[in-house]
Amino acid sequence: MQTSVTPTHCPYCALQCGMNLTPVPDGDGNGGSVVEVTERTDFPVNRGALCGKGRTAPALLSSRVRLTTPLVRMDGELRPAGWDEALDRIAEALSRTRTEHGPDACGIFGGGGLTNEKAYTLGKFARVALGTSQIDYNGRFCMSSAAAGGIRAFGLDRGLPFPLEDIPRTGCVILVGSNLAETMPPALRYLTELRENGGKLIVIDPRRTRTAEQADLHLAPRPGTDLALALGLLHLVVAEGRTDEAYIQERTSGWPEARAAAMAHWPEYVERITGVSVPQLRETVRMFCEPESAMVLTARGPEQQSKGTDTVGAWINLCLATGRAGRPFSGYGCLTGQGNGQGGREHGQKADQLPGYRKLDDPAARRHVAEVWGVDPDSLPGPGRSAYELLDALGTDIRSLLVMASNPVVSAPRAAHVEERLRSLDFLAVADVVLSETAELADVVLPVTQWAEETGTTTNLEGRVLLRRQAITPPEGIRSDLYVMRELAARLGVEKGFPTDPEEVFEELRRASAGGPADYSGITYRRLAEEDGVFWPCPAEEAGGPAGLTGAGEGTDAGGVHPGTPRLFLDRFATADGRARFVAVSHRPLAEEPDEEYPVLLTTGRVVSQYQSGAQTRRVDELNAAAPGPFVELHPRLAARLGVAEGEPLAVVSRRGRAVAPARITTTIRADTVFMPFHWPGEGRANTLTNPALDPVSRMPEFKGCAVRVERVG
Repeated sequence: MQTSVTPTHCPYCALQCGMNLTPVPDGDGNGGSVVEVTERTDFPVNRGALCGKGRTAPALLSSRVRLTTPLVRMDGELRPAGWDEALDRIAEALSRTRTEHGPDACGIFGGGGLTNEKAYTLGKFARVALGTSQIDYNGRFCMSSAAAGGIRAFGLDRGLPFPLEDIPRTGCVILVGSNLAETMPPALRYLTELRENGGKLIVIDPRRTRTAEQADLHLAPRPGTDLALALGLLHLVVAEGRTDEAYIQERTSGWPEARAAAMAHWPEYVERITGVSVPQLRETVRMFCEPESAMVLTARGPEQQSKGTDTVGAWINLCLATGRAGRPFSGYGCLTGQGNGQGGREHGQKADQLPGYRKLDDPAARRHVAEVWGVDPDSLPGPGRSAYELLDALGTDIRSLLVMASNPVVSAPRAAHVEERLRSLDFLAVADVVLSETAELADVVLPVTQWAEETGTTTNLEGRVLLRRQAITPPEGIRSDLYVMRELAARLGVEKGFPTDPEEVFEELRRASAGGPADYSGITYRRLAEEDGVFWPCPAEEAGGPAGLTGAGEGTDAGGVHPGTPRLFLDRFATADGRARFVAVSHRPLAEEPDEEYPVLLTTGRVVSQYQSGAQTRRVDELNAAAPGPFVELHPRLAARLGVAEGEPLAVVSRRGRAVAPARITTTIRADTVFMPFHWPGEGRANTLTNPALDPVSRMPEFKGCAVRVERVG
């Protein structure tokens, strides 16, 4: 057994914290090994700090909790099978569907936890081996609205256009809809250091979370009103003469229209919509505008709305009007959620994109990628359905589905309907580490390698490309996702073009991304092993790349090697004219507002000891002990009206279904709002209730607000 220490990264959130792994015996008597996690203080993002999820991640490597053999459905039950049998069944089903119904009757649903190599290969597999346009992934549920808003304003989407280390050096941070203390605990230190340095923190959240407790000012707007709030702040910026007119003139376009839209949202009007008082609005503007530098950081709160793209645009407008973008220690950024949520959408598993963040409907992009892949550009299908629309089409337009690293039975909105659609398929195959709720419905389940058992790259929330290194050999019976795609492609008649060596895949990804917005062509495994990651865009010397996106002093070095781009937009934005674009937006209500039948708002989120759909963390004893199940958080006034006591079962009912969980009574939430975490299946599944109303641009579902009624059980 290998005993050396391997420096690598956590398998969970988009911080991708550094950690060291040392192999230790599994203890199951089969001679297998897992790993022991120790601090890696040299990695700058977390500087050794880890949350409970990261510390306990090795528990998922144990054969006692993970899948160790393929499973096939026989006589209604999943039974162990060999790899050839399992792969043959998948290939036969996909071939049959393609022959009988056409290639677009085959669907692919990926995940934001896949490495860049896997995400790249999955997109290639869909378009080259299957010939289907029907591919999307769960990252559509993460930060697609922020991505759309960033592209619309700046011409480019990278979660943070600056490294995390810049946050403590700014004068003020407005944090919108993020509970970092629970979703990314090691990142909280950046906000602590901000305040220690004299900077101010404003937290906007309907709940007084552990993060909000750290704030100099906490605003608790009604869920779904973040757009009005941002517009009201911009109105005050204009009215109080706090705009940066020279910056607006030199570096932006579209200001007159955006200004006119904001001026229709006067403070008293915004107070009525949001519940945030006019004095609080004025204090927010003062705190944000007085320092020399400031930032706005958003997360799922404002983004997971049917108007999420416009909401992000309103916060970007606030930054642009005050000259707080493309300047040192200032700007708009999005806190990506999933481990490879950034890289996962850059290289082709999203319905409308090709590698390098190229657009699938761009003829030049199609020619470039087709040449790398050795296929005719005309053979590549066009854009397909977004994630929820794809799931909604299962069993009708889409007859067979391959799912990799996702659990939509728990994570998708209107989850009972999605589960019904999955059950209606002619054929479902799932590749995963554990037997998730989605895998339990499958006709074939494939056990695949995970973080410590394989090498590959991820891209964290800063746009820093990182190398996750293999520390142990996977157990017998486990294969990599790259192996799965190679074997399926071969069975579908495509013998070449699907290597299983991750570095070989990355070398092809470099060529495919060269010259694109997310240019990785100057990044190599050697560089990633020697450096603390490399920020994209990082063009190869011969590739050129997006001109002018580097900041001052961040050009190619004397040896001809591009150093990467930690800070974007310091010289120009990624638009055709180099200017950032204001977008005129106006407030509109949630797709589903409370009424007499459903008088309360539901919002959803996470807790510190569970992650996403919980498929992995719910199998870790220590994490389950800390967060054993779902709950309904409600204000004492609402509890009193219902006559419910702490811990009593409480039913939350929406137009889509009913969920039951124990009451958790607290004054830290608005009296017109209830909160449920979404990590659990079954009776307490929060996403049974949520509304799949989609943002017209990003196609993001409205997870963060829907009308419900709350009632005692029995």
